[in-house]
Amino acid sequence: MSSEAPPPSSLPPSPVPPFPAESPAARADRRLIELLQELRVLQTGVQIVFAFLLGVAFTPRFAALGDPEQDVYVTTLLLAVLASAVFATPVALHRGLFRHPGKERIVRVSVRFAQLGLVLLASALSGAVLLVLDVVLGTALALAITAVVALVFAGLWFVLPWAVRRPLQRAAQADKATVIKP
Repeated sequence: MSSEAPPPSSLPPSPVPPFPAESPAARADRRLIELLQELRVLQTGVQIVFAFLLGVAFTPRFAALGDPEQDVYVTTLLLAVLASAVFATPVALHRGLFRHPGKERIVRVSVRFAQLGLVLLASALSGAVLLVLDVVLGTALALAITAVVALVFAGLWFVLPWAVRRPLQRAAQADKATVIKP
């Protein structure tokens, strides 16, 4: 018999939550802080895309764009502005409702805004890719590549978290069922 512990990958998942002594209020505080930190990273990405888009309109080549390309530009610019506003909303909620009861609700609403912001950011980034590739490669190839880019965003930002969450939720439900059974 070996006295060595099995490697971590072979250990069963712990039934103890990661923060066992955490109150619901403390959990809501922690989740909101984590969300606001994540939004800081995303907001920087939105600002970079927005700055790029603002600069594009003032280049000599912009005037040569046709109406469809200018429509893509305007749509993409507005998507970036909306993404910025939506990503800033949880910060505004936090500031406006600071020390107000009901932080769990603030977290739930903020998570929804973050998800909407991701959709808007993915759309703005895809629009920026479409705009640039249309000028460089032509419309047909630009549309095909942009569709792939949009699918990558959808897969990484929405499908992957959903796919990872499902087995974790099933395991948590199974753990609850075994605890409840006599």
